Amino acid sequence: MLALLYDVHGNLPALDAVLADARDRGADRFFVGGDVALFGPWPEATVERLRELTPATWIRGNGERWTADPQSAPEPVRGATAAAREALGGELVAELAALPESAGLGADTRAWHGSPVSDVRSFTPEPSDDEAELLAGVVERRLIFGHTHLPFRRTSAVGAIELFNPGSVGMPFDGDHRAAYALLSEDGSLAHRRVEYDHGSVPAALLDRYGDAPWTAAPAFRFEHARLESA
Repeated sequence: MLALLYDVHGNLPALDAVLADARDRGADRFFVGGDVALFGPWPEATVERLRELTPATWIRGNGERWTADPQSAPEPVRGATAAAREALGGELVAELAALPESAGLGADTRAWHGSPVSDVRSFTPEPSDDEAELLAGVVERRLIFGHTHLPFRRTSAVGAIELFNPGSVGMPFDGDHRAAYALLSEDGSLAHRRVEYDHGSVPAALLDRYGDAPWTAAPAFRFEHARLESA
C-alpha cells in the first residue's frame, strides 16, 4: 500500500502522526508530493524524517523551486524561502529543486504537485474555467495532485479523468485541523485519511523559532485556523 504525502510544509508533528497512521494501515511504500519544508518551524527535521522513508518516490513542488530560486517566488514569501534555505543548506535545497515534476503511480495514474501545466495552478473541488487547459494532452485516466491543500475526489468536466487531491499533511485549508493524506491500495483504490495531532503547538513553535519575522504572519494564521485566509 502506498501512502500519498503532500504539502507537509515543515510540520513535523503532523508528519509523524500521519506516518504512524499509515503504517498501522499497512502502508509500506511512500510518495512525497512536494512542498515539504517551506513555511514550517521544523524544515530540516521534516526533510530528514521523509528521507528515512523507503521505498519512496519524490517529486518537487513550488516550495522547492522557490527556495532554490527566490526571485521566482512572490515577494511576500521571499523571507520564508531565505529561512528555509538557511535551515536546509544550499546542497539539499538544490537536490530538492532537481526532483522531477511528476511520477507515474501505476497503470493510468500520474502524480503532479499542482497540475500537468504548472506547480502553482491546480484543480479545485468544483470545475473551473481553465480545467480543459490544465488537462490538455493528458492521456492518464487518473491524476493525483496537491498544492491547494483541499482534499477531494471528482471526475473532470472534460475527458472523464479522475481528479484526486489527498489534502495537506501539514497545513490543511478546509477548516479541519487534522493532518490529511491518502492511501493507494494495490487494487488501485484510493482512500482519504485524517489524523489528529497537537496542531496548537505549531504556531507557537513558528514564533519560537523565527520571532516576529514579517513572513511568519500568514503561515501562523494558516496553521492556527486551517484556512488560507480569514472569511
